[in-house]
Amino acid sequence: MPSARSARVHERRRARNAPIRSRAKTLVTKARRLVDGDEFDEAKSAVAEAIVALDKAAQKGVIHPNNAARRKSRVAKLLNRSEVQ
Repeated sequence: MPSARSARVHERRRARNAPIRSRAKTLVTKARRLVDGDEFDEAKSAVAEAIVALDKAAQKGVIHPNNAARRKSRVAKLLNRSEVQ
């Protein structure tokens, strides 16, 4: 069982990390929706925004760098496939 101090630390970190993680997830979802909706120009800027948010989250230690890389790869691949069609 965590000590009272570590529980307080975890709570502070969770409160600090949650909005960063949430923003990254929201922007990835927005980018995916725009790609699926065939709004290519808007999707392109949304993907760029999502990539920046994922990089920042990884840089701050909110998500693992490989997790960020995987998500960036997936959303970029989705955008590139829609570009070809």
